[in-house]
Amino acid sequence: MSLYFEDFALEAVSTSRTRTVTETDIVNFAGISGDFVELHMSETYAAQGPFGRRIAHGTLVFSIAVGLGVQMNQVQDTVIAFYGVDRLRFTGPVFIGDTIHVVAKVISKQVKEPGRGLVTFETSVLNQNDELVLVYSDKVLLKTRG
Repeated sequence: MSLYFEDFALEAVSTSRTRTVTETDIVNFAGISGDFVELHMSETYAAQGPFGRRIAHGTLVFSIAVGLGVQMNQVQDTVIAFYGVDRLRFTGPVFIGDTIHVVAKVISKQVKEPGRGLVTFETSVLNQNDELVLVYSDKVLLKTRG
């Protein structure tokens, strides 16, 4: 059941299910995005780089995080719009085979106009070792009960 603007409490925390990043994800994302940077696509090249092996595209990890958030089913029927993202930072690499999940904390709420409210989350993406790999603030415009 979807939550309305009023249902979100400040400081409330939600955790998603997990998702393992695969070789197929990276290849498909490169094809869709056109980002064939060797750090993502060439094991030989990446072995000489700062991480010693290939890493997932940061924007792929962000996209998976958005999907994990959607799968929490909190706003399926009440979302009006994805309002924006602020302070997005990639804090660690995600490798093929890493399993990530999302932790979203409500950090602010603002009534925008009758029938609409804006909820801002601090969203953290963590790997299987609970290491932070991505953090950002995202805003969602939601229906109010009124």
